[in-house]
Amino acid sequence: MADTVREIERKYEADDGTRLPDLAGIDRVSAVVEAGTEDLDAVYYDTADQRLAAAGVTLRRRTGGRDAGWHLKLPVAPGVRDELRAPLSETPPPELTALVRSRVLDGELVAVVRLRTRRTVRVLKDAAGRPLAEVAEDAVRAWPAAGAVDAGTAGAGRPGARWREIEVELVGDGGAGLLDEVGRALTAAGVRPASAASKLERALAETGQGRDGAAPHTAGPNERPLHGSGAAAAKAKAKGKGKKGAGKGGKKGPTAGDVVLRYAREQVRVIIELDPAVRRDLPDSVHRMRVATRRLRSAFRSYTKVLDRAATRPIGVELKWLAAELGVERDREVLTERLREGLAEVPGTLRLGPVDARLRIWSERRRAGARDRLLDVLDGPRYLALLKTLHAFLEEPPLRKAAGRPAPDVAAGAVLKDYRRLARRTEAALAAPAGRERDEALHGARKAAKRTRYAAEAARPALGRPAKKFAKRTKRVQQLLGDHQDSVVARGTLRELATQAQRAGEGGFTFGLLYGREEALAADRERALPDVWRKASRRKHRAALRP
Repeated sequence: MADTVREIERKYEADDGTRLPDLAGIDRVSAVVEAGTEDLDAVYYDTADQRLAAAGVTLRRRTGGRDAGWHLKLPVAPGVRDELRAPLSETPPPELTALVRSRVLDGELVAVVRLRTRRTVRVLKDAAGRPLAEVAEDAVRAWPAAGAVDAGTAGAGRPGARWREIEVELVGDGGAGLLDEVGRALTAAGVRPASAASKLERALAETGQGRDGAAPHTAGPNERPLHGSGAAAAKAKAKGKGKKGAGKGGKKGPTAGDVVLRYAREQVRVIIELDPAVRRDLPDSVHRMRVATRRLRSAFRSYTKVLDRAATRPIGVELKWLAAELGVERDREVLTERLREGLAEVPGTLRLGPVDARLRIWSERRRAGARDRLLDVLDGPRYLALLKTLHAFLEEPPLRKAAGRPAPDVAAGAVLKDYRRLARRTEAALAAPAGRERDEALHGARKAAKRTRYAAEAARPALGRPAKKFAKRTKRVQQLLGDHQDSVVARGTLRELATQAQRAGEGGFTFGLLYGREEALAADRERALPDVWRKASRRKHRAALRP
């Protein structure tokens, strides 16, 4: 995997005649040390329609300076990016292109802009000589990459651009307070906050390559307007004409289509943005991506009056497949942590045999296989086809007639429909005989609770606080049922571990002890369910959803 550097910086711009102030003495800065001048030559790559730039992602090949090579910058938060680096090569390295696949799809990466920068670096140090931040003063020249082999001329008959930029980047433990102090000193000297988030964004604008001659907007391909020229969107608008957004007293508000598509768009955005994080094995990324696939699939199933089920059902099948593939690794993580916590509570006198080692071996074997399998999935044609389908769905959403109706009426109906399904399953589970039949019924109720919760979350822009409270109460039911199901799965694994231990002559007593504890926990959850369900299913909670 490529090397990663967390980049926390602020960007500014200045006229040629503006002099930078002396920064010694601000905050903890005791000295400003000249670190020399570098000549940098960078070529930025993107698709022809600038999908990376639209998402605030940059991919460049840079020579000169201390970190020559390929650099991929992924946004983390405002002013914070992760820069992944790979050695110089003639073409973009696969370890970096894989990280932008969810945005590029199968589009070709081509050179779009060439930048030459004369960089003068000053290091801000504290009293002990430790570096706190670097201030880079850049004289930048930019050209369209096509035809700009000779950086002394304009490319393809198009003019180049020049500007002066100042970057202040943390390199020690200076923190945001130092950046604030430096920023105040710079603006007092006539330096302005940068008009663009990156050099690439400004270069595209000033060389006439941005959309309509301006820098690309930060909305990505998956965030294009949903009520634009698409036939389905236009059809829904026409059907809702004359009553769109009409609520009580004629008050205007969002349509059902507005609310549902906003929710769907957000889940697609999460899937696309988390793709590189999952590939990098960042904490909680697999779980969050899996949740987004489930939320989107639930929206398709809950809001069938808004979205044509014939069109969304095949997408739902693929989302279910992706969630299952993501679940292999996620379920291992959750189960391993549960079993480790259980072992930690067992007194030393009852920990018979190498139980920790056996659990570790079991977990690592499954981790290696699951990780390789997941990366194969993300690199495979089926996942790419799903991403394309999601883009196409948002560009041309299959809206039905009810999409043009006022959102509160449609949203409340969808949530209550899912609630009735949950009620049937919960009552059936409570009446089922103890054992496997009840376990399966409770698992079915858990899935219904999750779907009801997601439907209520999607309805919040339409129903407000009642939907938020309804989702919270349903979540309590889901969590209790989820803990019960986790116990069922844990018992199966403990039985497997005990069998392996016995075959190895180690004995399975400790695993049997944990099995008994999990069995008792499941029984406790079953006893608690009637009261939790009674509180969540009160009639007044359902009545509050009605607009």
